[in-house]
Amino acid sequence: MDPLQHLPTESRNPASARLDDLSSLELVELMTAEDATITAAVLTQKERIAAAIDAVAGRLANGGRLIYCGAGTSGRLGVLDAAECPPTFQTNPDQILGLIAGGPGAMFRAVEGAEDSEALGRSDLEALSLTSADAVFGIATSGRTPYVLGALTYAKSVNALSLGFACNPGSPLEAVADIAIVPVVGPEVLSGSTRLKAGTATKLVLNMLSTGAMVRLGKVFGNLMADLKATNIKLVARTNRIVRALTDLDEPAATALLTACDGELKTALVAKLAGVSVAAARELLTAHGGRIKAALGSVAPTPRPVRADLVLGIDGGGTQTLCLLADRATGTVIGRGEAGPSNIQSVGVTAGLAALDDGIDRAFAAANLGRATVASACLGLAGVDRKEGLDVIQEWAARVGLADRVTVANDATLLLAAGTPDGWGLAVIAGTGSIAFVKTSDGRVGRCGGWGHLLGDEGSAYAIALNGLRAACRSYDGVTPPTVLVERFVQRMQLTAAPDFIYSVYRGAWDRSAIAGLAPVVFEAAEAGDATAEAIVSEQATELARTAARAARANGLPPTGVPVAVAGGVLTKNERFRERFLAALADNGVSPGPVRVVTEPAVGAVVLARREVATEAR
Repeated sequence: MDPLQHLPTESRNPASARLDDLSSLELVELMTAEDATITAAVLTQKERIAAAIDAVAGRLANGGRLIYCGAGTSGRLGVLDAAECPPTFQTNPDQILGLIAGGPGAMFRAVEGAEDSEALGRSDLEALSLTSADAVFGIATSGRTPYVLGALTYAKSVNALSLGFACNPGSPLEAVADIAIVPVVGPEVLSGSTRLKAGTATKLVLNMLSTGAMVRLGKVFGNLMADLKATNIKLVARTNRIVRALTDLDEPAATALLTACDGELKTALVAKLAGVSVAAARELLTAHGGRIKAALGSVAPTPRPVRADLVLGIDGGGTQTLCLLADRATGTVIGRGEAGPSNIQSVGVTAGLAALDDGIDRAFAAANLGRATVASACLGLAGVDRKEGLDVIQEWAARVGLADRVTVANDATLLLAAGTPDGWGLAVIAGTGSIAFVKTSDGRVGRCGGWGHLLGDEGSAYAIALNGLRAACRSYDGVTPPTVLVERFVQRMQLTAAPDFIYSVYRGAWDRSAIAGLAPVVFEAAEAGDATAEAIVSEQATELARTAARAARANGLPPTGVPVAVAGGVLTKNERFRERFLAALADNGVSPGPVRVVTEPAVGAVVLARREVATEAR
């Protein structure tokens, strides 16, 4: 009887029953759809993968080794992961090893029968003098490959950590593994070809295991490969780039520092960031197991000068960062610093924090002051609405001595602080996208809209421009009346004729931001009396008002006299659109009270920073 016939990975996949009849495009679509299920299968094993990471890291930290064992594709993937560790994490080549049934030659040509020998799995590990300090990771999609079972059985006999990977539940591998990771990926597109979904699942798990163990061992700093020694041109450039990203050094200074540290990136970072000698940096790293954060945390930072008379207000997003240095007593801005994007979700933690530092430095420089710790700082930052993002910002603020009091606020809080008398009311943003926020007088908050350009963003520049483009296409086809939008879009986009819209939009030259930049074409056409453009502007103003009114009503704002703060280019730069919006807001049952146009939400951050120290003083 065929022992494999009932395994999920050997079963026929009904979705691919007509595989040989599919076009190439259909084949790609099918395989992509099947591959999309792999991550969910792997996620079912997250606790076991995490346990394996911690267990392997513990063995490696105590001088043990990680040894992958497998046959065929499984063995090759294990060897590949082992081979990638030394160049990526500077591990000793003998610390993480890969064994494949049949020996090194089996990497390139199948060695028939090798996988069927349990004795071979045992003898390969015996040749490595396996001890109880080591970890063995057996990889067998079927869960019953004799070579792998032999290796794991031997590992248990010497009290080594026994780990296993399979894609079929209830296999013999689970009985001999201390931790068995079993993502069930189901039948393959090509029946029995486990180099496909099963192979991809294997690679995902191995990536997590080795990377996770290296993170636990302090081989990274943030999300950077920190355990590097510049031994070739590529690594020289990479280490220099990392030093510059994490410090205030320019390229020549970073080169000089790395040279003094014999090309050791960890040493260079600790020496610079802790302000200690090269020798002291090495001692700190040794004392803290090579972990940069622990080494830095053990050194008391040199405190910055304190300016209790100053506050900082910061507005940071995905396009730019604005930092305002202001007098604590009066709120007068004395220094203004602009920098690149600081949304850590879109540009990464390193680049985002570097932009914040750059903007703050520029603000102090504009005030002809040396950088100091201020009394209070409020940061309105995109991308930090989850705890992990807030933790990153708070840790950075403490490390750089930003302020005695640090608060992080969202866009709405900044906008309301800058644009309403008492910090409560309705805040509406209509720029590239759109959203409405509410804060009540007793502190309750809510929102409406903000679904993004595919699902919402009514009244935004993107929605206005996209509706204009659609109207131009319909008019060109003769389905709707003539509109000047056709000619004006062709001219603004520097095209030959309207049919070129297809290539420009669908081939990516005109992405979301670029299309949003076409909104003025619609506004200009409406001002010129074009009925189609006028209808689009009116409709979008009404839809934005409906969103804002719903936010106000649903969150208990009064129907009359509501303080309104508006921001974003569509509302701040187009007075007629803003008037239409406010009129439509009243038509929808929310009568605006004082209305303020906010062009710099960072002013609201200054207001909040001052409010924090005023509250503390009371």
